[in-house]
Amino acid sequence: MFRPMRRIGQQISQQECEEILARATSGVLGLHGDDGYPYTVPVSFVYKPADEGFGTIGFHCAKVGHKIDAIRRNGKVSFTVIDRDEVMPRERTTKFVSVIAFGRAHIIENEDELRRAANEVGAKYSKGFEDLYMQETEDTIREGRLCCVEIAIDHMTGKVGREVLKERRRAAHED
Repeated sequence: MFRPMRRIGQQISQQECEEILARATSGVLGLHGDDGYPYTVPVSFVYKPADEGFGTIGFHCAKVGHKIDAIRRNGKVSFTVIDRDEVMPRERTTKFVSVIAFGRAHIIENEDELRRAANEVGAKYSKGFEDLYMQETEDTIREGRLCCVEIAIDHMTGKVGREVLKERRRAAHED
């Protein structure tokens, strides 16, 4: 169903993909937009690994707009994180590490699940301010303004640039 990576030698492990998703603070959500145009939008997110499989990506957003309309129309999405992007002008290349996940997004409706999802985002981005983000979660639930989305990841790959591979090989030989 999903294409294998063309440059298989540059593919990173699922474990490294998960580590990147866990530490990243933003990613780009790819959706089926209006009139057949792709729609991509950066979002702050939380990654939750699973005991089996690839885990989930969660975020909160407005209850109305292009993003939520696209998810309602077609839940199949992609999500990209660039972990490293260092331009090497003389070599005319970059040192990069990236992850792309494919999955199915669904809008969380259950109040307890909304609370859990919003507080997971709060815990990642507002550490030390638990009372503030938990209160905001309760307020937005009570006011009917909270919208959270969760992506169940179906497939995930990560890739490093050739220059990163060379760098990693040199470091391995030095050990």
